[in-house]
Amino acid sequence: MKKFRVALFDLDGTLIDTEGQYTKIWGEIARKYRPDVAGLEYLIKGTTLVQIFEKYFPEEEVRIGVKAMLDAGEEGMRYEFFPGALEFIADLKKNGVKCAIVTSSNQKKMENVKIAIPNFYELFDKVLTSEDFTASKPAPDCYLLGAKVFGAEIGECVVFEDAFTGLQAGMSSGIFTVGLATCNSVEAIKDKCDYVLEGFEGVTYKTICEVMG
Repeated sequence: MKKFRVALFDLDGTLIDTEGQYTKIWGEIARKYRPDVAGLEYLIKGTTLVQIFEKYFPEEEVRIGVKAMLDAGEEGMRYEFFPGALEFIADLKKNGVKCAIVTSSNQKKMENVKIAIPNFYELFDKVLTSEDFTASKPAPDCYLLGAKVFGAEIGECVVFEDAFTGLQAGMSSGIFTVGLATCNSVEAIKDKCDYVLEGFEGVTYKTICEVMG
């Protein structure tokens, strides 16, 4: 049974149930500023705000409006862990695993998370945001950085992701990648990761060690 010592978690849609709320916020933004781009709220999943601006909102005046709508939406969001997520993290820590957040979100958004979940930063050994890496998902840089900050080898880490861009980043890094079928179906992600979980309930450190082989 293979063991690992670092767990690298995406945040939205993986640990925290926010994707539906983001879909609604970006849907409203799209209808106001880019009604010509069908399904924009789905196209931007797993990407940073910088990437979204560069691709869809080149005008500075429009960016200001988009940012205002996004900030207002994030301030009113509910940040709740998926069932079993906190128990899983606690079990990992009990087994000496370092836990990190590796998110495409920026630090301003993370301040909202901290307000909603005051002990959030105490749960993790490191929180990496979009400000910490230049090449964002689907590039593997963020997860390679996650391994590096703990001085860990690729084979000592596990990535937990839900979005297609994040799964691609995890797989491209060479790190064992677990896909969460929270926002996409098992069928949609099973060929994009090493293993699929439908959720964290009942999942333990031993569970992951066993599926790693």
